[in-house]
Amino acid sequence: MRTSSTQGAVLLLIDLQKAIDHPDWGVRNNPSAEAQIGRLLTRWRKEKWPVWHVRHDSLEPASHYRPGQSSHDFKPEVAPLPGEPVIPKRTNNAFIGTGLEDRLREGGHRVLVVVGVITNNSVEATVRMAGNLGFETYLVEDGCFTFGRAAWNGRMWSAEDVHAISLANLHGEYCTVVSADQLLNDAA
Repeated sequence: MRTSSTQGAVLLLIDLQKAIDHPDWGVRNNPSAEAQIGRLLTRWRKEKWPVWHVRHDSLEPASHYRPGQSSHDFKPEVAPLPGEPVIPKRTNNAFIGTGLEDRLREGGHRVLVVVGVITNNSVEATVRMAGNLGFETYLVEDGCFTFGRAAWNGRMWSAEDVHAISLANLHGEYCTVVSADQLLNDAA
């Protein structure tokens, strides 16, 4: 990874709301993801690099991400500061119906560093689109997480397996997968 690539990149935090802590989701991987994201936030804010937050506003009545309930709020350890943009979305893709692409292009931003949840859902959908739209995208493997999942045939996959497969699908074609340490060392 080139140092110049990530300096000044937009740090895009996806769906880091209290809803993700509900026990209905099951067992997650990367229990220290929020701490890794916090390290990145500290660096980005210190350098005054852009930090943008994506918030999921579900229309589903039973969703923990539905507006109007406390689980819709951002997790306090990774919450936006005043002045940091919040991009509301209603689908799993932060580019669909949000104006995100226009805002990035208008601001001259061509490099994204992505963290958040769920690795194989909103993170993967957003990273795929970012890559397809030509943005240089870095996905922080220890700055995102997912949950165990049953496949169509009933086989249960662990959260770690689902996470690894999602990263494998993305790396090289849509993004560069990195760790928080690699990113912070390269941005030094």
